[in-house]
Amino acid sequence: MRPRKRFGQHFLHDPAVVARIVRAVDPQPDDHLVEIGPGRGVLTRSLLPRGPASLDAVEIDRDLAAALRGELTAANFVLHEADALDFDYTALAHARGAALRVVGNLPYNISTPLLFHLLADIAAIRDLHVMLQREVVARITARPGTREYGRLTVMLAPWVVAERLFDIGPGAFQPPPRVWSALVRLTVRERPAFSIHPRFGEIVATAFMHRRKTLRNSLQARLGAAAIEACGLDPGARPETLEPEAFNRLAAAAEAAA
Repeated sequence: MRPRKRFGQHFLHDPAVVARIVRAVDPQPDDHLVEIGPGRGVLTRSLLPRGPASLDAVEIDRDLAAALRGELTAANFVLHEADALDFDYTALAHARGAALRVVGNLPYNISTPLLFHLLADIAAIRDLHVMLQREVVARITARPGTREYGRLTVMLAPWVVAERLFDIGPGAFQPPPRVWSALVRLTVRERPAFSIHPRFGEIVATAFMHRRKTLRNSLQARLGAAAIEACGLDPGARPETLEPEAFNRLAAAAEAAA
């Protein structure tokens, strides 16, 4: 099975890395795992013997899916030939009767859209252990005031606690990517860090559209300087200096000003 560029395929093959991932996930008998992009099944074959209650794999490549379907016949394994960007994780959680634990080597070319898709189903997910481009993991785990801090950081922050576990070199994959990867653990909070306003995502996206602009300039179509100050914020501050909850206050102010 040759890698297909249109799917952004880089197949994990290093046994030591696979073992570290399995240890990090630590599957338990009552766990319901979902592997996104099993590829050639290297990680799948290491997770199944740990005896999770179920392991559902989502694979878009029909040739890889056919190979896995013919090889892996465990009673607790189900293969879904589907696009992970369209897959209904909430429906699967309902079918399994429990929240899901997501695992996978996410293709670089869809990693951010896929994370936002998973965010929409976050109530159906317990945690995620995913391999991403190292720079993306740096953005997810960034702190305010750093270069990496941005829209992805802020959008995930109310919902999950992010922990960067370890880096993975290009040689662990075939073909080797041009960049390093990292494994990140995203643990879903029992309740959001703050009550999320319906316009939260809109304000975050607008603020970071031109990240070097001040709040006064980036949000001028929605909020004046006085309204920003009323939120306890400096209109001259840049968005990357704000804590995630501050964007929620701005969202509520924008709603009141509409």
